[in-house]
Amino acid sequence: MKPDVTERGVLLCVDDEIIVLTALKDQLRRAFGNDFLIDVAESAEEALELLDELAEQGHTLLVIVSDWLMPGMKGDEFLVQAHQRFPSVVKIMLSGQAEPAAVERARRDAGLHVFLAKPWNAAELVESINQGLQGKL
Repeated sequence: MKPDVTERGVLLCVDDEIIVLTALKDQLRRAFGNDFLIDVAESAEEALELLDELAEQGHTLLVIVSDWLMPGMKGDEFLVQAHQRFPSVVKIMLSGQAEPAAVERARRDAGLHVFLAKPWNAAELVESINQGLQGKL
């Protein structure tokens, strides 16, 4: 019998580069094992749809790790929209090219938990997630 996946919270990684998503998923799986459902999206638009689907399925949305520079919608705009729908989600921006004004907007309008520069340190990312989740689990 399979465990009920709705009991696990969701960590969502959003980046337009598959290699980044694969690395993030691998690092998070090594750090957290099966404690969380780790999902990925290749664009902000796909991520917003996925967030709605996961919420409708009864999953608890816990963390979003998002790139900033993506085709279509930039990461700060995505995080603002995600925050409007799911204000309690921990939001982390992971980018090598984010404009300071965009990071500030995400802090102000999306409750950005932390900004991490690419290339990121896996231990720092895991620690940021753990800090963001304190008191939420």
